Amino acid sequence: MWTVVYMVHNKVDANRIQSLLMNEGFLVKLRSIGRDEEGVFEVLVPNGEVEEAHEVLVNFQ
Repeated sequence: MWTVVYMVHNKVDANRIQSLLMNEGFLVKLRSIGRDEEGVFEVLVPNGEVEEAHEVLVNFQ
């Protein structure tokens, strides 16, 4: 199962967050909610990696 760890409002930011997490060794999926590049995007990781991914995101900001 996959869990949402972050939501962004455009594809550029979604790709940036995906790259950050992938560089840290996480499996990452993006899911679009909407029809275009400016919709909302969910950043998902496997359930077992949620806490660690969240820590990376918190420390990044």
